[in-house]
Amino acid sequence: MSNILHSQERGDVLAHVSGNLRRLRQQAGLSQAALAEASGISRRMIVAVEGGDANISLSSLDKLAAAIGVGFVDLVRDPARAPSAEINEVTWRGGDAESTAVLLGSAPATTEAQMWLWSLGPGERYDAEPDPAGWHEMVFVTEGMLRLELSGAAKDFPAGSFAVYGTDQAYAYVNPGETPVRFVRNVVS
Repeated sequence: MSNILHSQERGDVLAHVSGNLRRLRQQAGLSQAALAEASGISRRMIVAVEGGDANISLSSLDKLAAAIGVGFVDLVRDPARAPSAEINEVTWRGGDAESTAVLLGSAPATTEAQMWLWSLGPGERYDAEPDPAGWHEMVFVTEGMLRLELSGAAKDFPAGSFAVYGTDQAYAYVNPGETPVRFVRNVVS
């Protein structure tokens, strides 16, 4: 499974992304063409996301947020809720019903810090695109066995263990087991 958000998941984070992207882009005084040039994301994709008709990767949302000058959380947050550290939005679903990523919250850091609750069903994997230099993740496995692949090298982490690593490399989360794996993921930039 890829790291793509699908538009049929309108009850999740994409329900907010289209309106937030349009509003934040306009507040920044950017046309869709200017945002496309600044972010490296095609204008066609931006039009589709703003219209609620696109499948977009989490890393592409990061690029759009950076080009506008806001955080990732600003694009995915429910605009009807009062601003707080709590987000609590599903941002990814795998093929298995047990596979989800929930962005729990965010706090200020040099740029941003995020806390996520992830689960992967049996045999599920999530392949991530490398982040900019300086980004890191910390994961703590609460249930099952998480296989973490960093630049092609795999290591298993059982419940109760953790890993800290830079994400400026290809990485993946894999559930090699027959039961769900659950873990807390902190992203710091």
